[in-house]
Amino acid sequence: MTASCDDAAMDDDQAVTSGPWTRRRRRIGYQNAWLTVWHDEVTRPDGAPGIYGVVHFANLAAGVLVLDGEDRVLLVGQHRYALDAYSWEIPEGGVPAGETALEGARRELREETGVEAALWQELARVHLSNSVTDELAVLFLATGLTHGAATPDGTEDLEIRWLPFEDVLGMTLDGSISDAMTVLAVERYALRRATSALDQ
Repeated sequence: MTASCDDAAMDDDQAVTSGPWTRRRRRIGYQNAWLTVWHDEVTRPDGAPGIYGVVHFANLAAGVLVLDGEDRVLLVGQHRYALDAYSWEIPEGGVPAGETALEGARRELREETGVEAALWQELARVHLSNSVTDELAVLFLATGLTHGAATPDGTEDLEIRWLPFEDVLGMTLDGSISDAMTVLAVERYALRRATSALDQ
């Protein structure tokens, strides 16, 4: 059950059917500038009453798999507060309303790393943790690079690393990289490469 950003600002007593579920009542359990947690009273597919918690994100998520001319991947390292762990990831971030996924991806790449890319391809559109959230992520491949100065925001204490694509693919397979958007982008691109090789 998804809703627009406008819906995040209000409670709702109107019944809404979504597939085999009926939402009878929606209340805001928690809200800040980035997300809203809805507490829904529902009728379950088996007809029994129940509850459902939905995390709605104000922003679209965008991630960029950046490849240079030496087939190296640009990774960004940072401490992730929710996990209390350090994480290596592709450049990624939120895209607010009024900005396209590509515009947001370009901005995030430039802000986090100072890198700009001339060539962009969409790799995938995926829903992250779709049992509890409506978050949509758009993943891109970026090549044709130029380098400048990074301008991260105050919440970002970032480290930059360039690693061979095959090493990064290995890190997604052995669990060294666990960020979902990074795993999806790297493995999607690896699958594309393998399929292209088979076609030749």
